[in-house]
Amino acid sequence: MLLNTLDWIIVISFFVLSILIGLWASKRSGKDSTQYFLSGRNMPWYLLGFSMVATTFSIDTPNLVADIVRQNGIAGNWVWWAFLLTGMLTVFVYAKLWRRSNVMTDIEFYEIRYSGRPAAFLRGFRAIYLGLFFNIAIMASVTLAAIKVGSILLNLSPLQVIFIAGGVTVVYSSLGGLLGVLLTDFILFILAMIGSIAAAYVAVNLPEIGGLANLLSHPEIKNKLSLIPDFSNWEFAMFVFIIPIAVQWWSVWYPGSEPGGGGYIAQRMLAAKNEKHAMGATLFFNFAHYALRPWPWIIVSLASIVVFPGLEQIKEAFPHVDPSIIGHDLAYPAMLTHLPSGILGLVVASLIAAYMSTMSTSLNWGSSYIVNDFYKRFLKPGASEKELVLIGRLSTVVMMVIASSLALYLESALQAFNVLLQIGAGTGLLFILRWFWWRINVYSELTGMVVSFFMAIFFLILHNYDNSQINILISGGLEKAEAIARVNPLKTYEELVIGVAVTTFSWIIVTFLTKPADEKTLISFYKLVYPGGPGWSKIITSAEKQGITFTDEQKKSELPLGILSMFVGCIAVYGLLMATGFWLYSNYVPAAVLTFVTLISSVILFKLWGKLNK
Repeated sequence: MLLNTLDWIIVISFFVLSILIGLWASKRSGKDSTQYFLSGRNMPWYLLGFSMVATTFSIDTPNLVADIVRQNGIAGNWVWWAFLLTGMLTVFVYAKLWRRSNVMTDIEFYEIRYSGRPAAFLRGFRAIYLGLFFNIAIMASVTLAAIKVGSILLNLSPLQVIFIAGGVTVVYSSLGGLLGVLLTDFILFILAMIGSIAAAYVAVNLPEIGGLANLLSHPEIKNKLSLIPDFSNWEFAMFVFIIPIAVQWWSVWYPGSEPGGGGYIAQRMLAAKNEKHAMGATLFFNFAHYALRPWPWIIVSLASIVVFPGLEQIKEAFPHVDPSIIGHDLAYPAMLTHLPSGILGLVVASLIAAYMSTMSTSLNWGSSYIVNDFYKRFLKPGASEKELVLIGRLSTVVMMVIASSLALYLESALQAFNVLLQIGAGTGLLFILRWFWWRINVYSELTGMVVSFFMAIFFLILHNYDNSQINILISGGLEKAEAIARVNPLKTYEELVIGVAVTTFSWIIVTFLTKPADEKTLISFYKLVYPGGPGWSKIITSAEKQGITFTDEQKKSELPLGILSMFVGCIAVYGLLMATGFWLYSNYVPAAVLTFVTLISSVILFKLWGKLNK
């Protein structure tokens, strides 16, 4: 046990506070399902924005960043930094549309956009597929990270971690509903940021490192510092930068970074007071998630290379840890063992906060699918509001139990990240276009979902076969690198591109071979959200022939202005991200230039914001 009495007081106080918030919010959240899942659709942008950031500040995120930085350098983070593009597209294009839809969940969207029994089937199936299976896989990955942190810092067994941290999370999540989650997330994010900054400060001042300047000049660190990959190493640049920027951001569905918005991000937008608050929440989220948070994690990850150069050093330092879960992602919690008393308790509480914020959101979000889009829609349409809240609370507990059990079989956060990316590969463009092209139908959605899933299974089986062959060659005396070269498995980015191409081609072909939603449903959808643009001209013309009129504003598309705002927003965030890096490097000229770029683009963004929110 590394924690002393002061540390435990900090950690236990945090647990008690979380439960008290859940108890306080339970009375209001228990009134009806709208209060439980959307907090009455009356939430301000700052609570929603903080909650979005807190949710994506999972306990496995620093571990993932450590894994990336140790193996691929800082530039390797472009595999997730690229998702800023779809995040900004959600801010300036889709936030308004989601808020206008007035649905309870983004899954309910299927029955206002498409028609007939296929739409109802898709809604029910996706409710279980995403709300239960996919969501549980995400929570299992997060729980795995909690297990690793608990084993390193507290010498706890996996079951002890699950019962303690998971138990508190499921209590306040099931009691307080979304309001309890939002209020707790507000505190969790502040605590998590303080903890990560404190960890970075202590890490760079360890005797083995001796300050930030010494860290950055260390021979093992110099080749890890580039913010942009070295394009002379074409394969590496392709994997970490070109494919994410050119393909991944628009083509891949990933929780929290869905093209067109969705999941718990959509849930927050639907809970906003109005369209402007929905946009404000997502804009704050993207600035905080991509520009403010990464550097403390990166600094600790770089320091870990000096303190624990390889996996052997981690194994030697922590002989009690199960060897099967030791990987580069374990370097982050390993570094935290060097923290002094008091700060250690704060950082442990911040990591618990990161775990709880992600888990509580996933539990409430997944439960909303099960209750609203499956139980209420198909099993018991006449269920009372109190019954729906009860089912929501019960499903929260069940999901927690299943996710915790699955976590015991995973190995690393990066492994789960890559699998989830592959499962959603090729569906992103569909989610972007379905708002702006009337021709996309329910069969397009079904095809994209099924093909992407089976492509992921195919590559998973292929990997297992390749690994078996590699192990056979190694046992026969070949070096690992030679064995890999001889078997020649597909690279991760090649699998992603193939998956995107096959899935996208499949759903586009099916779109043209099948009938669109009926005209009445399409007109009703247009009247509800007014997406505008040439993709709806046929439906607008048909509606006007039936005597349904639209104003010029309702016909006009805000898409061009939204896309312009998206790119200006990306320049501002990427500018701030890289300017921060150069200031830390004491490289003042590019730091000053990028800071100026950030300020100018922010001013332009403010003016565009005014035009979009007349």
